[in-house]
Amino acid sequence: MKFRHAGLVAVLSIAFISACIAGTNKFAESANVTAATAPAPIVVAEAETTLVSEPAATVGADGFALPVQKKKSTAPEIKPLASDKSPHDVATDAAKGSLKNPYSYTTMNPDLVEAGKKKYMSVSCNGCHGGNGGGGMCPPLSNETWVYGADDDTLFRLVALGSDELMKQGYTRKGRENVVGPMPAHGKIVKTEDDLWRIIYFIRGNFRGDAKNIKW
Repeated sequence: MKFRHAGLVAVLSIAFISACIAGTNKFAESANVTAATAPAPIVVAEAETTLVSEPAATVGADGFALPVQKKKSTAPEIKPLASDKSPHDVATDAAKGSLKNPYSYTTMNPDLVEAGKKKYMSVSCNGCHGGNGGGGMCPPLSNETWVYGADDDTLFRLVALGSDELMKQGYTRKGRENVVGPMPAHGKIVKTEDDLWRIIYFIRGNFRGDAKNIKW
């Protein structure tokens, strides 16, 4: 009886172990199938943040429009070709007929014309002759009429010394405008000789007459 029970126990033990192994294999297969068929995890991408700058305000707190900000000029700096002496001293010391603009008119440089206009405006030439030299309470600077002459020497002296002093140096009227008036001296108002030549360059660049009548 003992041997029979021992054999039975052995058979049952083998059967139990086999069942456990079979269950383990099925569980592993089930886990593999589940892993293979499980949906891939959803990855949520981080949203990019774009900073949008607000447009500059065009109206102030008082309800009135703000002044337009001027853009900084990108024009290259133009090296001075004339001295930093006062135009008055240059015109007084130079021999008659010897003054000539060092900036060539052969090919007009728009950047230099603009630089000359800034000098022209800075000493208030526009107050009498207009913003573009078209005239106003004083004669225009853009037409073909040059009261004392069109050459550089005469024009430089006229601006630097004024019309009364110019005539004392022997210069005379050669033309007449509809608007007549004395030219005040600006030789100590315009800071340097170079500044005045740039102003004259602007006047030349703003000429509106017939090109065949250019005499400078």
